[in-house]
Amino acid sequence: MLSYKECRLCGRACCVDRTAGAQGFCKSTAVPRLARAALHHWEEPPISGSRGSGAIFFSGCSLGCIFCQNEKISHGGLGVEVGEEQLAALCLSLEAQGAHNVNFVTPTHYMPSVRSAVLRAREKGLSVPSVYNTSAYENAEALKSMEGTVDVYLPDFKYIREDLAARYSYAKDYPAVAKAAIGEMVRQCPKPIYNEEGILLRGVLVRVLVLPGAVANAKLSLRYLYDTYGENVLYSIMRQYTPQAGLCAPLNRRVTEEEYEDVLSYALRIGIRDAFTQEAGSAAQSYTPPFEALEGLR
Repeated sequence: MLSYKECRLCGRACCVDRTAGAQGFCKSTAVPRLARAALHHWEEPPISGSRGSGAIFFSGCSLGCIFCQNEKISHGGLGVEVGEEQLAALCLSLEAQGAHNVNFVTPTHYMPSVRSAVLRAREKGLSVPSVYNTSAYENAEALKSMEGTVDVYLPDFKYIREDLAARYSYAKDYPAVAKAAIGEMVRQCPKPIYNEEGILLRGVLVRVLVLPGAVANAKLSLRYLYDTYGENVLYSIMRQYTPQAGLCAPLNRRVTEEEYEDVLSYALRIGIRDAFTQEAGSAAQSYTPPFEALEGLR
């Protein structure tokens, strides 16, 4: 299942042979393309800590959200190709720079290479946790092959409503695919474990992005997650949605104070007592990394 041949790594299940250079929805072959590898300080506190997360941003994406803040790399193809040995070397380099972990951002379509790179890096002394930072549009069967390789799963749960998933990400099946994927993540990492610095060593931290005009979707998403996993997962209720040029209402505006507070109040009412939240200032372009620099890849 964990293969670039007849690729079924994500919910699209394009079944193309990426080892032969074919590209599916993600517009990617079997050679990883990276846009950035650097210390990143804008994740949740148990991920970024005081020294930063060693974020490795992959180019391409299997989901294709119309509101994506990382358009240049998710849809634009920006990045440079690297082999699995170089990817492993980047992991070691980030740890040497002080990173609390190595954080693979949008890794779904490069799952086999991520697994190989982590195993190679560990053979050469990598000791920090590996973080799998994803949209959760994964084939759950493929994820089973990542067991023992991933220490921390950091999935989004973007939609519980099929209509929104179809409209905003061209993926009506996203709710079903993401539920199965997150279930597999929790099976592998059933409880949060921290070190003495408060850094997450193992566990699942689920992100729910509040979208403008979609408060009900966020509430229903939190309800499902809490009813299913309770306090066995960590929650991040995100306010950082930043409108991109050319989008129509309601995506052409930021989330209002009232919308965000409504979601937070609901989370409390259903029993969520501990969640990461964001200030209004998080909804800004300045939080998008400078991918043009391709930092760490030259």
